[in-house]
Amino acid sequence: MKLGYIGLGKMGLNMVERLLEKGHEVVANNRSPESVDKAVKFGAEGAYSVQEVVEKLEDQNPKKIWLMVPWKALDSVLDELVPLLNKGDIIIDGGNSPYLETIRRSKELHEKGIEFMDIGVSGGPGGARNGACMMVGGEKETYEIFENMIKDLCVPEGYGYMGKHGAGHYVKMVHNGIEYGMMQAIGEGFEIMKKAEEFDINLPEVTKVYNHGSVIESSLIGWLKDGYEKYGEDLEDISGEVSHSGEGLWTVETAKRIGVPAPIIEGSLQFREDSQGNPSYTGKVVSVQRNQFGGHDVSKS
Repeated sequence: MKLGYIGLGKMGLNMVERLLEKGHEVVANNRSPESVDKAVKFGAEGAYSVQEVVEKLEDQNPKKIWLMVPWKALDSVLDELVPLLNKGDIIIDGGNSPYLETIRRSKELHEKGIEFMDIGVSGGPGGARNGACMMVGGEKETYEIFENMIKDLCVPEGYGYMGKHGAGHYVKMVHNGIEYGMMQAIGEGFEIMKKAEEFDINLPEVTKVYNHGSVIESSLIGWLKDGYEKYGEDLEDISGEVSHSGEGLWTVETAKRIGVPAPIIEGSLQFREDSQGNPSYTGKVVSVQRNQFGGHDVSKS
């Protein structure tokens, strides 16, 4: 498949490299030309403007363009892109966008004859390069056009069609809310062990044991193990103040709107907000997990 790809951040550039590795053709664009140059070295066709992306897809009917940009910048990119497209062309939003905005965009694009899909992507930069997990929303017929390409981007069985427009981003939003709660529980548990007065517990050894056959075996425990190996058990260089990027808040807001109690997710979000100016070892554990799977800068400022 030949695909235009706009947005070459830490997720996008890795995904472009995987697409090329799997035999797809990519016309790559980014606001900064340096990232385009990197994609060209991987084998992509460089495009140094949105207009150039469309021009280099002129032989495609329909044109297919994947957007991997921050959700706050998405409308401005669409304002530039959509007037250059023809009816029947397809846009994919692969970022983390609020699902209500995704529904709005799908309706606006439909009125202009443009097809739209929303894909929630999990796995961080490592997943983008080595196999991600994807949750897809949009028309089923549009999904079927891209299914083989999505399969190439994902780990085995790591993708699926979630439903109509917005469903992909909705399921990914809830995924991130659950992630908040799981990370919070791990952080609290490891601080309880860290401060045990009766024992001198080797926490890196705990992560190894927990991740071999225990009920809580998980990627998150594995990433904490990696964090201990990199930063040491005290996580001295890691900030105990935890940032949040929006999806947990959207999950809490959605739960309140539809009347579903979500005290664990809400509590984990509140912890992150309260951690600003009030660092803790629990915060360090949560932060180092964010660093390991998402590449977030969590060093002490």
